[in-house]
Amino acid sequence: MKTVNIGELKNQLSGYLQYVKNGEEVVIRDRSVPVARILPFRHGAGWDEEAQLVASGALKMPEEEIDWSQFFLAPAGNVSQEIAVEVAIDSRGDR
Repeated sequence: MKTVNIGELKNQLSGYLQYVKNGEEVVIRDRSVPVARILPFRHGAGWDEEAQLVASGALKMPEEEIDWSQFFLAPAGNVSQEIAVEVAIDSRGDR
């Protein structure tokens, strides 16, 4: 996931759209406050594959939408791998 402030996004839009085309998400910030996301467009086949994975029990869909305002309250800088893994596991909930 990439993050970008509005001014840089305006100047480098083509570059950030290339990230999205490559499957990455771009979070847009207004004065360092997240305000929007650009997500890759998902074609119909992807949805069918997800549905099959859910039906087989190999994939569990999120139970609720992520609260991005809380997500970005973490201090600026990189998050350690241990914390990232812990958050990812916690976000799955009880299976």
